[in-house]
Amino acid sequence: MKIIRHIGSLVFVLGLFTTVFVGLPWYVIVADDPVLPWWFRTAVFCLLGGILVVLLTVALEQRKYKTSEGRPQQAEPDRTVLLLNSAALPGREITEILGLVQGHTVYAIWLGKDLSAIIRLILGGELTEYTEMMGMARETAADRMIAQAAEMGADAIINIRYMTTSVVGSAAELLVYGTAVKLSV
Repeated sequence: MKIIRHIGSLVFVLGLFTTVFVGLPWYVIVADDPVLPWWFRTAVFCLLGGILVVLLTVALEQRKYKTSEGRPQQAEPDRTVLLLNSAALPGREITEILGLVQGHTVYAIWLGKDLSAIIRLILGGELTEYTEMMGMARETAADRMIAQAAEMGADAIINIRYMTTSVVGSAAELLVYGTAVKLSV
């Protein structure tokens, strides 16, 4: 599915650039005859067809995502791993530092929720669409970090930090990282 989406994106970009950088200048300069040449029509069909292919593949992926219980399949995180944003755990001694662990994800909301958030931005109030998106991203990234620490045999993750950044439009990248450690009994 991903390959088909990439092909659709490539066809879209090819059609867009041909239409904008070749077709429109040609039409402005040479267009005494209202009949469009075959290559210009092909470029427009590539533009529209590429958009259609990308939309259909994304819709099919979203349907598959929602039917698989709303979350991608991944290893169940070990809930016995302690999470701390401090460097030490009172009453316990760090016996071994296992190394850096991290979890990462990029989330986006669909256009309908994005438009709803824009209206709420104008009227004021909490942007619940983005709050939910960031909550899901935080949970996914933390689960990935915990799973990585559990594979290393960690008892805890200390110095946990979260970083976010905007990727494009309403998509947000979230990285969570910390130090996996073994603790005394």
